[in-house]
Amino acid sequence: MKPSPDIRAKLIHTGALPDGRLDLTETALTLASIERPGVPIEPYRRHLHRLVSDVGVYAGAGDHRRGGVERRQEALGQVVAKRYGYGGADDAYEDPDNTNFMRVIDRRRGLPVVLGVLYLHVARALGWSMSGLDFPARFLVRLQHESRRVILDPFDGGRVLTPKGMRELTKAAAGNHAELIPGHYAEMSNRDILLRVQGNIKSRLLRAERLEEALEVIETMLLFAPEAAALWREAGLLYARLDNVKAAVSALEEYMRHNTGDSTRYRTSILLQELREQLS
Repeated sequence: MKPSPDIRAKLIHTGALPDGRLDLTETALTLASIERPGVPIEPYRRHLHRLVSDVGVYAGAGDHRRGGVERRQEALGQVVAKRYGYGGADDAYEDPDNTNFMRVIDRRRGLPVVLGVLYLHVARALGWSMSGLDFPARFLVRLQHESRRVILDPFDGGRVLTPKGMRELTKAAAGNHAELIPGHYAEMSNRDILLRVQGNIKSRLLRAERLEEALEVIETMLLFAPEAAALWREAGLLYARLDNVKAAVSALEEYMRHNTGDSTRYRTSILLQELREQLS
């Protein structure tokens, strides 16, 4: 589904912002509202505000003696996961509702990265230091206070993951040969987290060969991430498959403009030349 003109304008504005000024939660709600036109966002904001308040009360937000990282992790697990019931869905990657932030709030079930957005919102609203991790097997969050750090799994009730647990997840997802690497602990930007959310939607549509709908998702992603070179290339390839040569050329030219020189640049330049010849 294409975004309305109002949503489109909001996402374009977001795309022009530096990552530090991008409102992760509001943008996630805006993206969710594309598939739920007419549904008011305010009740979801109120629910998130209540979550923040309840977690803060449990953790003793005003009492620094009770605010250590273990207490904060406990508050997130007890309130978000147990009291409110947020956790992973059995059909996580099949049901499209699991990628929609509004529907995840309604149902208390969703994909790891969407649940992660919720955890990030609560922690950051309380002034806690939390970041999303670029862990391929499952989106995780890292909570830090002073010199203490813990890695939490929002999909599994906010439980603490040890390196052993992360290694097991890695092997389960990629095979017994897979091992943890330093990049698995890398922090993700707000924009990249949102791209990971939308990327799940896109991948599901591509698997179903619903190319036009997948292309609409990519076009929406480019509104808030206009510098994402790989997305421009993917859009160009899909336009070409759908015989929209003019749009394919335009998208691949954007890819060439943003790409700084990866392994696909040369092959893309050849394809671009072939497409230009079709237009001439």
